[in-house]
Amino acid sequence: MTISEPRSLARRVTHWYSQALSWLLVMSVAILIIPVSLQIFSRFTEIIPRYIWTEEMARFLFVWLIMLGSNVGIREGAHFTVDLWPRLGARAEAALNLVAGAFILVFAVVFLWWGIEFTQFAMNRISELAELPLWYIHIAWPVTGATWIAFQGERMYDSLMVLMGRAP
Repeated sequence: MTISEPRSLARRVTHWYSQALSWLLVMSVAILIIPVSLQIFSRFTEIIPRYIWTEEMARFLFVWLIMLGSNVGIREGAHFTVDLWPRLGARAEAALNLVAGAFILVFAVVFLWWGIEFTQFAMNRISELAELPLWYIHIAWPVTGATWIAFQGERMYDSLMVLMGRAP
């Protein structure tokens, strides 16, 4: 696609969404530093009291960090990718991307389907230490599944266009 060519609304939305996810990823890494640093310093000094909530907060942030990172990886085509084949032609590579993409979509549907059930299970529960609603962390699974479907669907559409000879 050339720069002067107008982009579809769906492409603009997924681009904006991936940019937002990238920023959230950066912010979650930056925020993760705080509770982990508090844990480390409290173990070796008496200056900082031992806050037990820092472990739970670090765990929650780490789960979101992993999910956000996997979303960005799917968007960029860097997640679930193993370079096993030598450099192939564009059509052969597109065909392989479609096959691999189908498997990614299966995992995405699993994350979405059972992630919704997982979140509903946590709807009326709270975390032990920080007393946060557990659905705050459990919602990461269905959000990730839906995001994978959107991003991988876009990638598979591009591969299909290459196979059909309509790729820019």
